[in-house]
Amino acid sequence: RSRGLGDVYKRQSYIYMGKPSSGYEKFGTEARVQLNDQFANLNEVGAFISAERAALREELIPFLTVALKVDRDANMGIVGDVKQELRKVNALKINYTTGVGDAMTNMK
Repeated sequence: RSRGLGDVYKRQSYIYMGKPSSGYEKFGTEARVQLNDQFANLNEVGAFISAERAALREELIPFLTVALKVDRDANMGIVGDVKQELRKVNALKINYTTGVGDAMTNMK
């Protein structure tokens, strides 16, 4: 069977970290975790990964990659906390998503 482009997207789960954007102030002003577009607590990360694995075909489970997209103003503590939760469920394939452009421009 040929592997379609859809297989690639199904193998990646997204975790966003950062302060809620304007319009979402009701969720607070501190950096928060979002699991596939849903606000969540750190203790929900493990269950999220388990659910993501359960949704995959069995042969794709070892290839699941977690994409971390972190706001440039987020505290690195939240990143470390999320990574610790991922380690607990052996989700060790991590992709860091960055801003568009070159690194030196994005750091300004």
